[in-house]
Amino acid sequence: METQYSIQDIMAHLPHRFPMLLIDKILEIEPGKRIKALKNVTINEPFFQGHFPGKPIMPGVLILEAMAQAGGFLIFESSLQEPDDLIYIMGMDKVRFRQPVLPGDQLISEVKIIRARTKAIKMSGITYVNQKKIAEAEFLASLGATI
Repeated sequence: METQYSIQDIMAHLPHRFPMLLIDKILEIEPGKRIKALKNVTINEPFFQGHFPGKPIMPGVLILEAMAQAGGFLIFESSLQEPDDLIYIMGMDKVRFRQPVLPGDQLISEVKIIRARTKAIKMSGITYVNQKKIAEAEFLASLGATI
């Protein structure tokens, strides 16, 4: 389903803000099933100053975070949690990185719900750059009350 959401829509649903908001646009979403999100990676990202000077590479953990944030937006749009609940990542499995992400790349993260329970959701995600798989993982998320 081709439904695009802007950065303002994303910020209305996710608690993350710069520099930790790692998705820029929702390209497609099927509530309860799957989502496709975009992250424009620019040289201005604060992590490039130290990772690595002269050879900037996006940290793998932030690629996973971008996937997880897409999954969080999917959970919200699927009405699987209370409006004020935060979503916490409880675990990750089958994490694989295939190639580095560089300034100028566009990350496309596709996340699918594998199983949804009352307080926990299992999702799988794949991130692409130029239609090449660069990372994949499975996530277990917990739905919890706000802090």
